[in-house]
Amino acid sequence: MSASLKPLTLDEFLDWERSQPERYEFDGIQPVAMTGGSRAHSLIATRVAAALVFHVKPPCEAHGPELKVITTGRVRYPDASVVCSRSEDDDDAVTPRAVFEVISPSTALTDRRVKAIEYAAVPSILVYVLLEQNRPEITVRRRSAGWEAESLTGVDAMLDLPEIGVTIPLAFIYDVT
Repeated sequence: MSASLKPLTLDEFLDWERSQPERYEFDGIQPVAMTGGSRAHSLIATRVAAALVFHVKPPCEAHGPELKVITTGRVRYPDASVVCSRSEDDDDAVTPRAVFEVISPSTALTDRRVKAIEYAAVPSILVYVLLEQNRPEITVRRRSAGWEAESLTGVDAMLDLPEIGVTIPLAFIYDVT
């Protein structure tokens, strides 16, 4: 999108973005192109999504990065999410119970600070999981714990998510078998 003279509203962004072939997040002012990621990022995101697909039970369902989450006047595409409320099959936005972001060097600050605040403001989101892409380390923020950060490190750790009824070994996510 060419430089805009005025900030977009959320509705203006959604109208514009839905007609684009690429995906864009919305930072509350302007579109932000979703650029390609690294192999390490892709592997972690894929393993998390795979674990969720095989372990989440109905009525919940796991999704990859194709569906948007509308936060406080912003639009995000998490690497994975778990939704436990029914929506229409053609909806492109979801209201998740759990959100997962793989941290990249270029997105770390936004993922850790900005998105943490945005996701905490969405009532349906009970847990926000941040996954390091280059080492077995995960940060979990839970609504029930006041969004305080809980760290899990090492391949022997287990990612226990009672909010969605799932436990995933870090060894699976980080492919250490």
